[in-house]
Amino acid sequence: MTKEENLLRQRRKDEHVTLAVRQYGERSPGVFDEIELIGQSVPNLHVDQVDLATRVAGLNFSTPIYINAMTGGSPHTKKINAELAEIARTTNVAMAVGSESAALKNPDVRDSFQIVREVNPEGIIFGNVSPEVPLEEGLKAIELIQADALQIHVNPAQELAMAEGDRDFSNWLNVIADYVKHAPVPVIVKEVGFGMSRETALRLKEAGVTVIDVGGKGGTNFAQIENERRRHHEKRAFLNEYGLTTPQSLLDVQTFQKHGEVLASGGIETAADVVKCLALGAKACGIAAPILARLKNDGKEAAIAYLQTLQQEIRFLMVLLEAANVAALAEIPLFIKGDLRAFMETRQIKRN
Repeated sequence: MTKEENLLRQRRKDEHVTLAVRQYGERSPGVFDEIELIGQSVPNLHVDQVDLATRVAGLNFSTPIYINAMTGGSPHTKKINAELAEIARTTNVAMAVGSESAALKNPDVRDSFQIVREVNPEGIIFGNVSPEVPLEEGLKAIELIQADALQIHVNPAQELAMAEGDRDFSNWLNVIADYVKHAPVPVIVKEVGFGMSRETALRLKEAGVTVIDVGGKGGTNFAQIENERRRHHEKRAFLNEYGLTTPQSLLDVQTFQKHGEVLASGGIETAADVVKCLALGAKACGIAAPILARLKNDGKEAAIAYLQTLQQEIRFLMVLLEAANVAALAEIPLFIKGDLRAFMETRQIKRN
């Protein structure tokens, strides 16, 4: 890549962070409001009996939350990744880096990703590439940060909203299948905020994928971000409302859960959000914008306090639901209402 192309890519990474934090401050919560938890008034559990551990892609998580992919690829984002890695180490949660494509194209920004492993040498860290990155290059992304697993992010809606985005997705499934067959670490296919349907999950299953992150609508909206970046191009605002929410996606991919593992992300912020996702079959929940916003606005200690409080509140809710472990949450009763109930009826879904 030319020097100018590298600088433009770095600027895009910085813009994504700025716009994501701004968007978080403006968004309206409520994507999980149509799910109500039904608990026990006389629960037969002590808080200390609750086990938050879960297992994802053969990896042992001490808690069912992880810091989802955010950034990397510029000097500014190197500092952010270093702080996120320290937050992950302090709270003992797994962490995914942002897309490593920039590092594969520009050696000068590799340290913005490597810093994560330097700061958190014993932590669980996910690498991250696009299906536009061929296997040979993707293996370098794994090695770059000694990744324990690899996220392959699928984001066609974002790419189509992006002025400089990809337009040909016809080989993505073949590339994903190559990674599943040959990558030395588990592969997780992750949406970036537009949700996954059962049809997508089935297609990925046929390609050999066993772990997906549904990445539903309700959190950071990358179509909106790319439209805000289209200063000199006609906006594609029709994409801003596209996609399935995280609860819709979790319900729709239930058949995949019989053959593989499902992770949840997209609009997750509170302990109730996490517990509801786990009750719908997710093995763990990825959180990004709430952590980034606290880090940028209030500092690293605020982000650490948020995650520590979140874990304690998850324990409290699990006591009320009489769920001694994460797996038990999949059996608790739920009340689902409103548009989400209508979605289930239209898609002929019954909760497993």
